[in-house]
Amino acid sequence: MSQLLLTRRMRRLRINPNTRAMLNEERVNLDDLIAPLFVKGPGGEAEPVESMPGVFRHPLDKAVEVCRYWMSIGIRAVALFPVIPNELKNHEGTEALNRDNLTLQSIRTIKEALPDLIIIMDVALDPYTSHGHDGIPNLKTGIVENDSTVDVLSKLAVLQAEAGADWVAPSDMMDGRVGAIRRSLDENGFINTAILAYSAKFNSAYYGPFRDAIGSKKAAGAVYLDKGQYQLNPANAREALFDAQLDEDEGADMLMVKPGGPYLDIIYRLKEQSRLPIAAYQVSGEYSQIHAASKLGWLNYQSTRDESLLAIKRAGADLILSYFAPEIAAERNK
Repeated sequence: MSQLLLTRRMRRLRINPNTRAMLNEERVNLDDLIAPLFVKGPGGEAEPVESMPGVFRHPLDKAVEVCRYWMSIGIRAVALFPVIPNELKNHEGTEALNRDNLTLQSIRTIKEALPDLIIIMDVALDPYTSHGHDGIPNLKTGIVENDSTVDVLSKLAVLQAEAGADWVAPSDMMDGRVGAIRRSLDENGFINTAILAYSAKFNSAYYGPFRDAIGSKKAAGAVYLDKGQYQLNPANAREALFDAQLDEDEGADMLMVKPGGPYLDIIYRLKEQSRLPIAAYQVSGEYSQIHAASKLGWLNYQSTRDESLLAIKRAGADLILSYFAPEIAAERNK
């Protein structure tokens, strides 16, 4: 067989593992990863989240040791999500502003034990409301009221910063909430508390296992709680970029796309638009589907897991919230 006369043979740079490794254009580093952590009241044992293999609701008194271990293997930041008892939830989510609620106790306890760990706190009402919405719905119309919700969220962010949160992360998608939170933080002396804004958060079907984990699905009394009146339409890329620009103009320090994997185009376009750090949340549904497919033997677990994270990084994310973070850190520390 005659040899092809090719000036450029791309396979020369793929021909062996060492060459391929040296020429990696993107790598997911431990410094890129943020680990979500579900915290429940003190006492008892960790509870597995059935729809999220390997993920647990950790009692507050044991969550410190979980965080200590994660720090020892290279995790620098955790995003805390409280599991609020149903009896403390109501229509307005008033438990959010209880100065001794589980959220604030968790921040204080973990920060006191591990002052160098970055603690990130969602600013939203869905853990505290009996209906599972991220804000306060009008009793007659069912429409979540924007401005009264923002007022509560601004107070909640200040309480979280006061307790020791390093970054507050408004995830509610109310209009004007980033500017209102920035003003409230500054007026109360928390000028160094950063805002990681969920700027492009879509009304996604991928959130189901997370709602299982914190109990907001059961609170809503439905398998799927539609939040389309405030979260983004999955069809609308330009609207997402506009939302993100508004958050940047209002003082966000970092911008987030959620979910991550199904919205790589949004991550890429936002990276092109903004000079702020870009985060992506690889959400519960993304995590669970990889586990489910690998359990059935349809996908290789580790390869699919790693490729899913690499795709998010390649699209332009500087930071990735992922439930895979602790196990990846543990593997790299062997």
